[in-house]
Amino acid sequence: MKIIQWVLAVVGALALLVVAVGFFLPSSFEVKRAIDIQAPPAKVYDMVADPRVWSKWSVWTRRDPKMDIAYGGPPFGQGARWSWKSKSEGTGSMEFVRVEPNKRIEYTLSFPDFGMKSAGTFTFEDHDGGTRVTWTNGGDVGGNPLKHYLAVMMDRMVGPDFEGGLANLKAVAESSK
Repeated sequence: MKIIQWVLAVVGALALLVVAVGFFLPSSFEVKRAIDIQAPPAKVYDMVADPRVWSKWSVWTRRDPKMDIAYGGPPFGQGARWSWKSKSEGTGSMEFVRVEPNKRIEYTLSFPDFGMKSAGTFTFEDHDGGTRVTWTNGGDVGGNPLKHYLAVMMDRMVGPDFEGGLANLKAVAESSK
C-alpha cells in the first residue's frame, strides 16, 4: 500500500510541476516563414487573395483533398472567407480582413474545436526580379498554463506546413509563367 501512495504522490508532484512551469511559459506565439518566388508580386498575390486557389498550393488541402470547404463573402480580396471541415486537418475558418493589392493580406483564423483564434499576414515584396513572400501567424492561447506548452511548440508544429505551402506556392507560380 505504501508503494501506491508513494507513486501517487510522485505523479501528483509531477503534475503540479508541469502546471507550475506552464505559468512561466509565454502564452503568445508567432510562426513566420518566407520564400523567394520568380514571379511578379501581382501574380503571387492573386494566388493567395483568392481562397479557391489555395487548393492548388495549400498543404492542408493536399493532405485532405476531400476536405469540405464552404466559401463566403466576395470571391477575392478583403472580406473573402472560407471554412472547412476535415477529419485529418480539423475544423476552422479564415477571413481576409485587410488587403493592400499586390503588397499585403491580413487575415483572421479560427479553430473552434480548440477555442483558438489567431491573426496573420502575407506580404509580397519585389525581390531580385521576383517576389519575396512572407507568411506570419500569431496569437495568444490565453491563461491556461497547459496551453502555454502549445504556444511554445507552435512554431515547430505549424512552421513545416508554412514551408510546404510556400514551396507549393512557388512551384505553382513559377510553372504557370
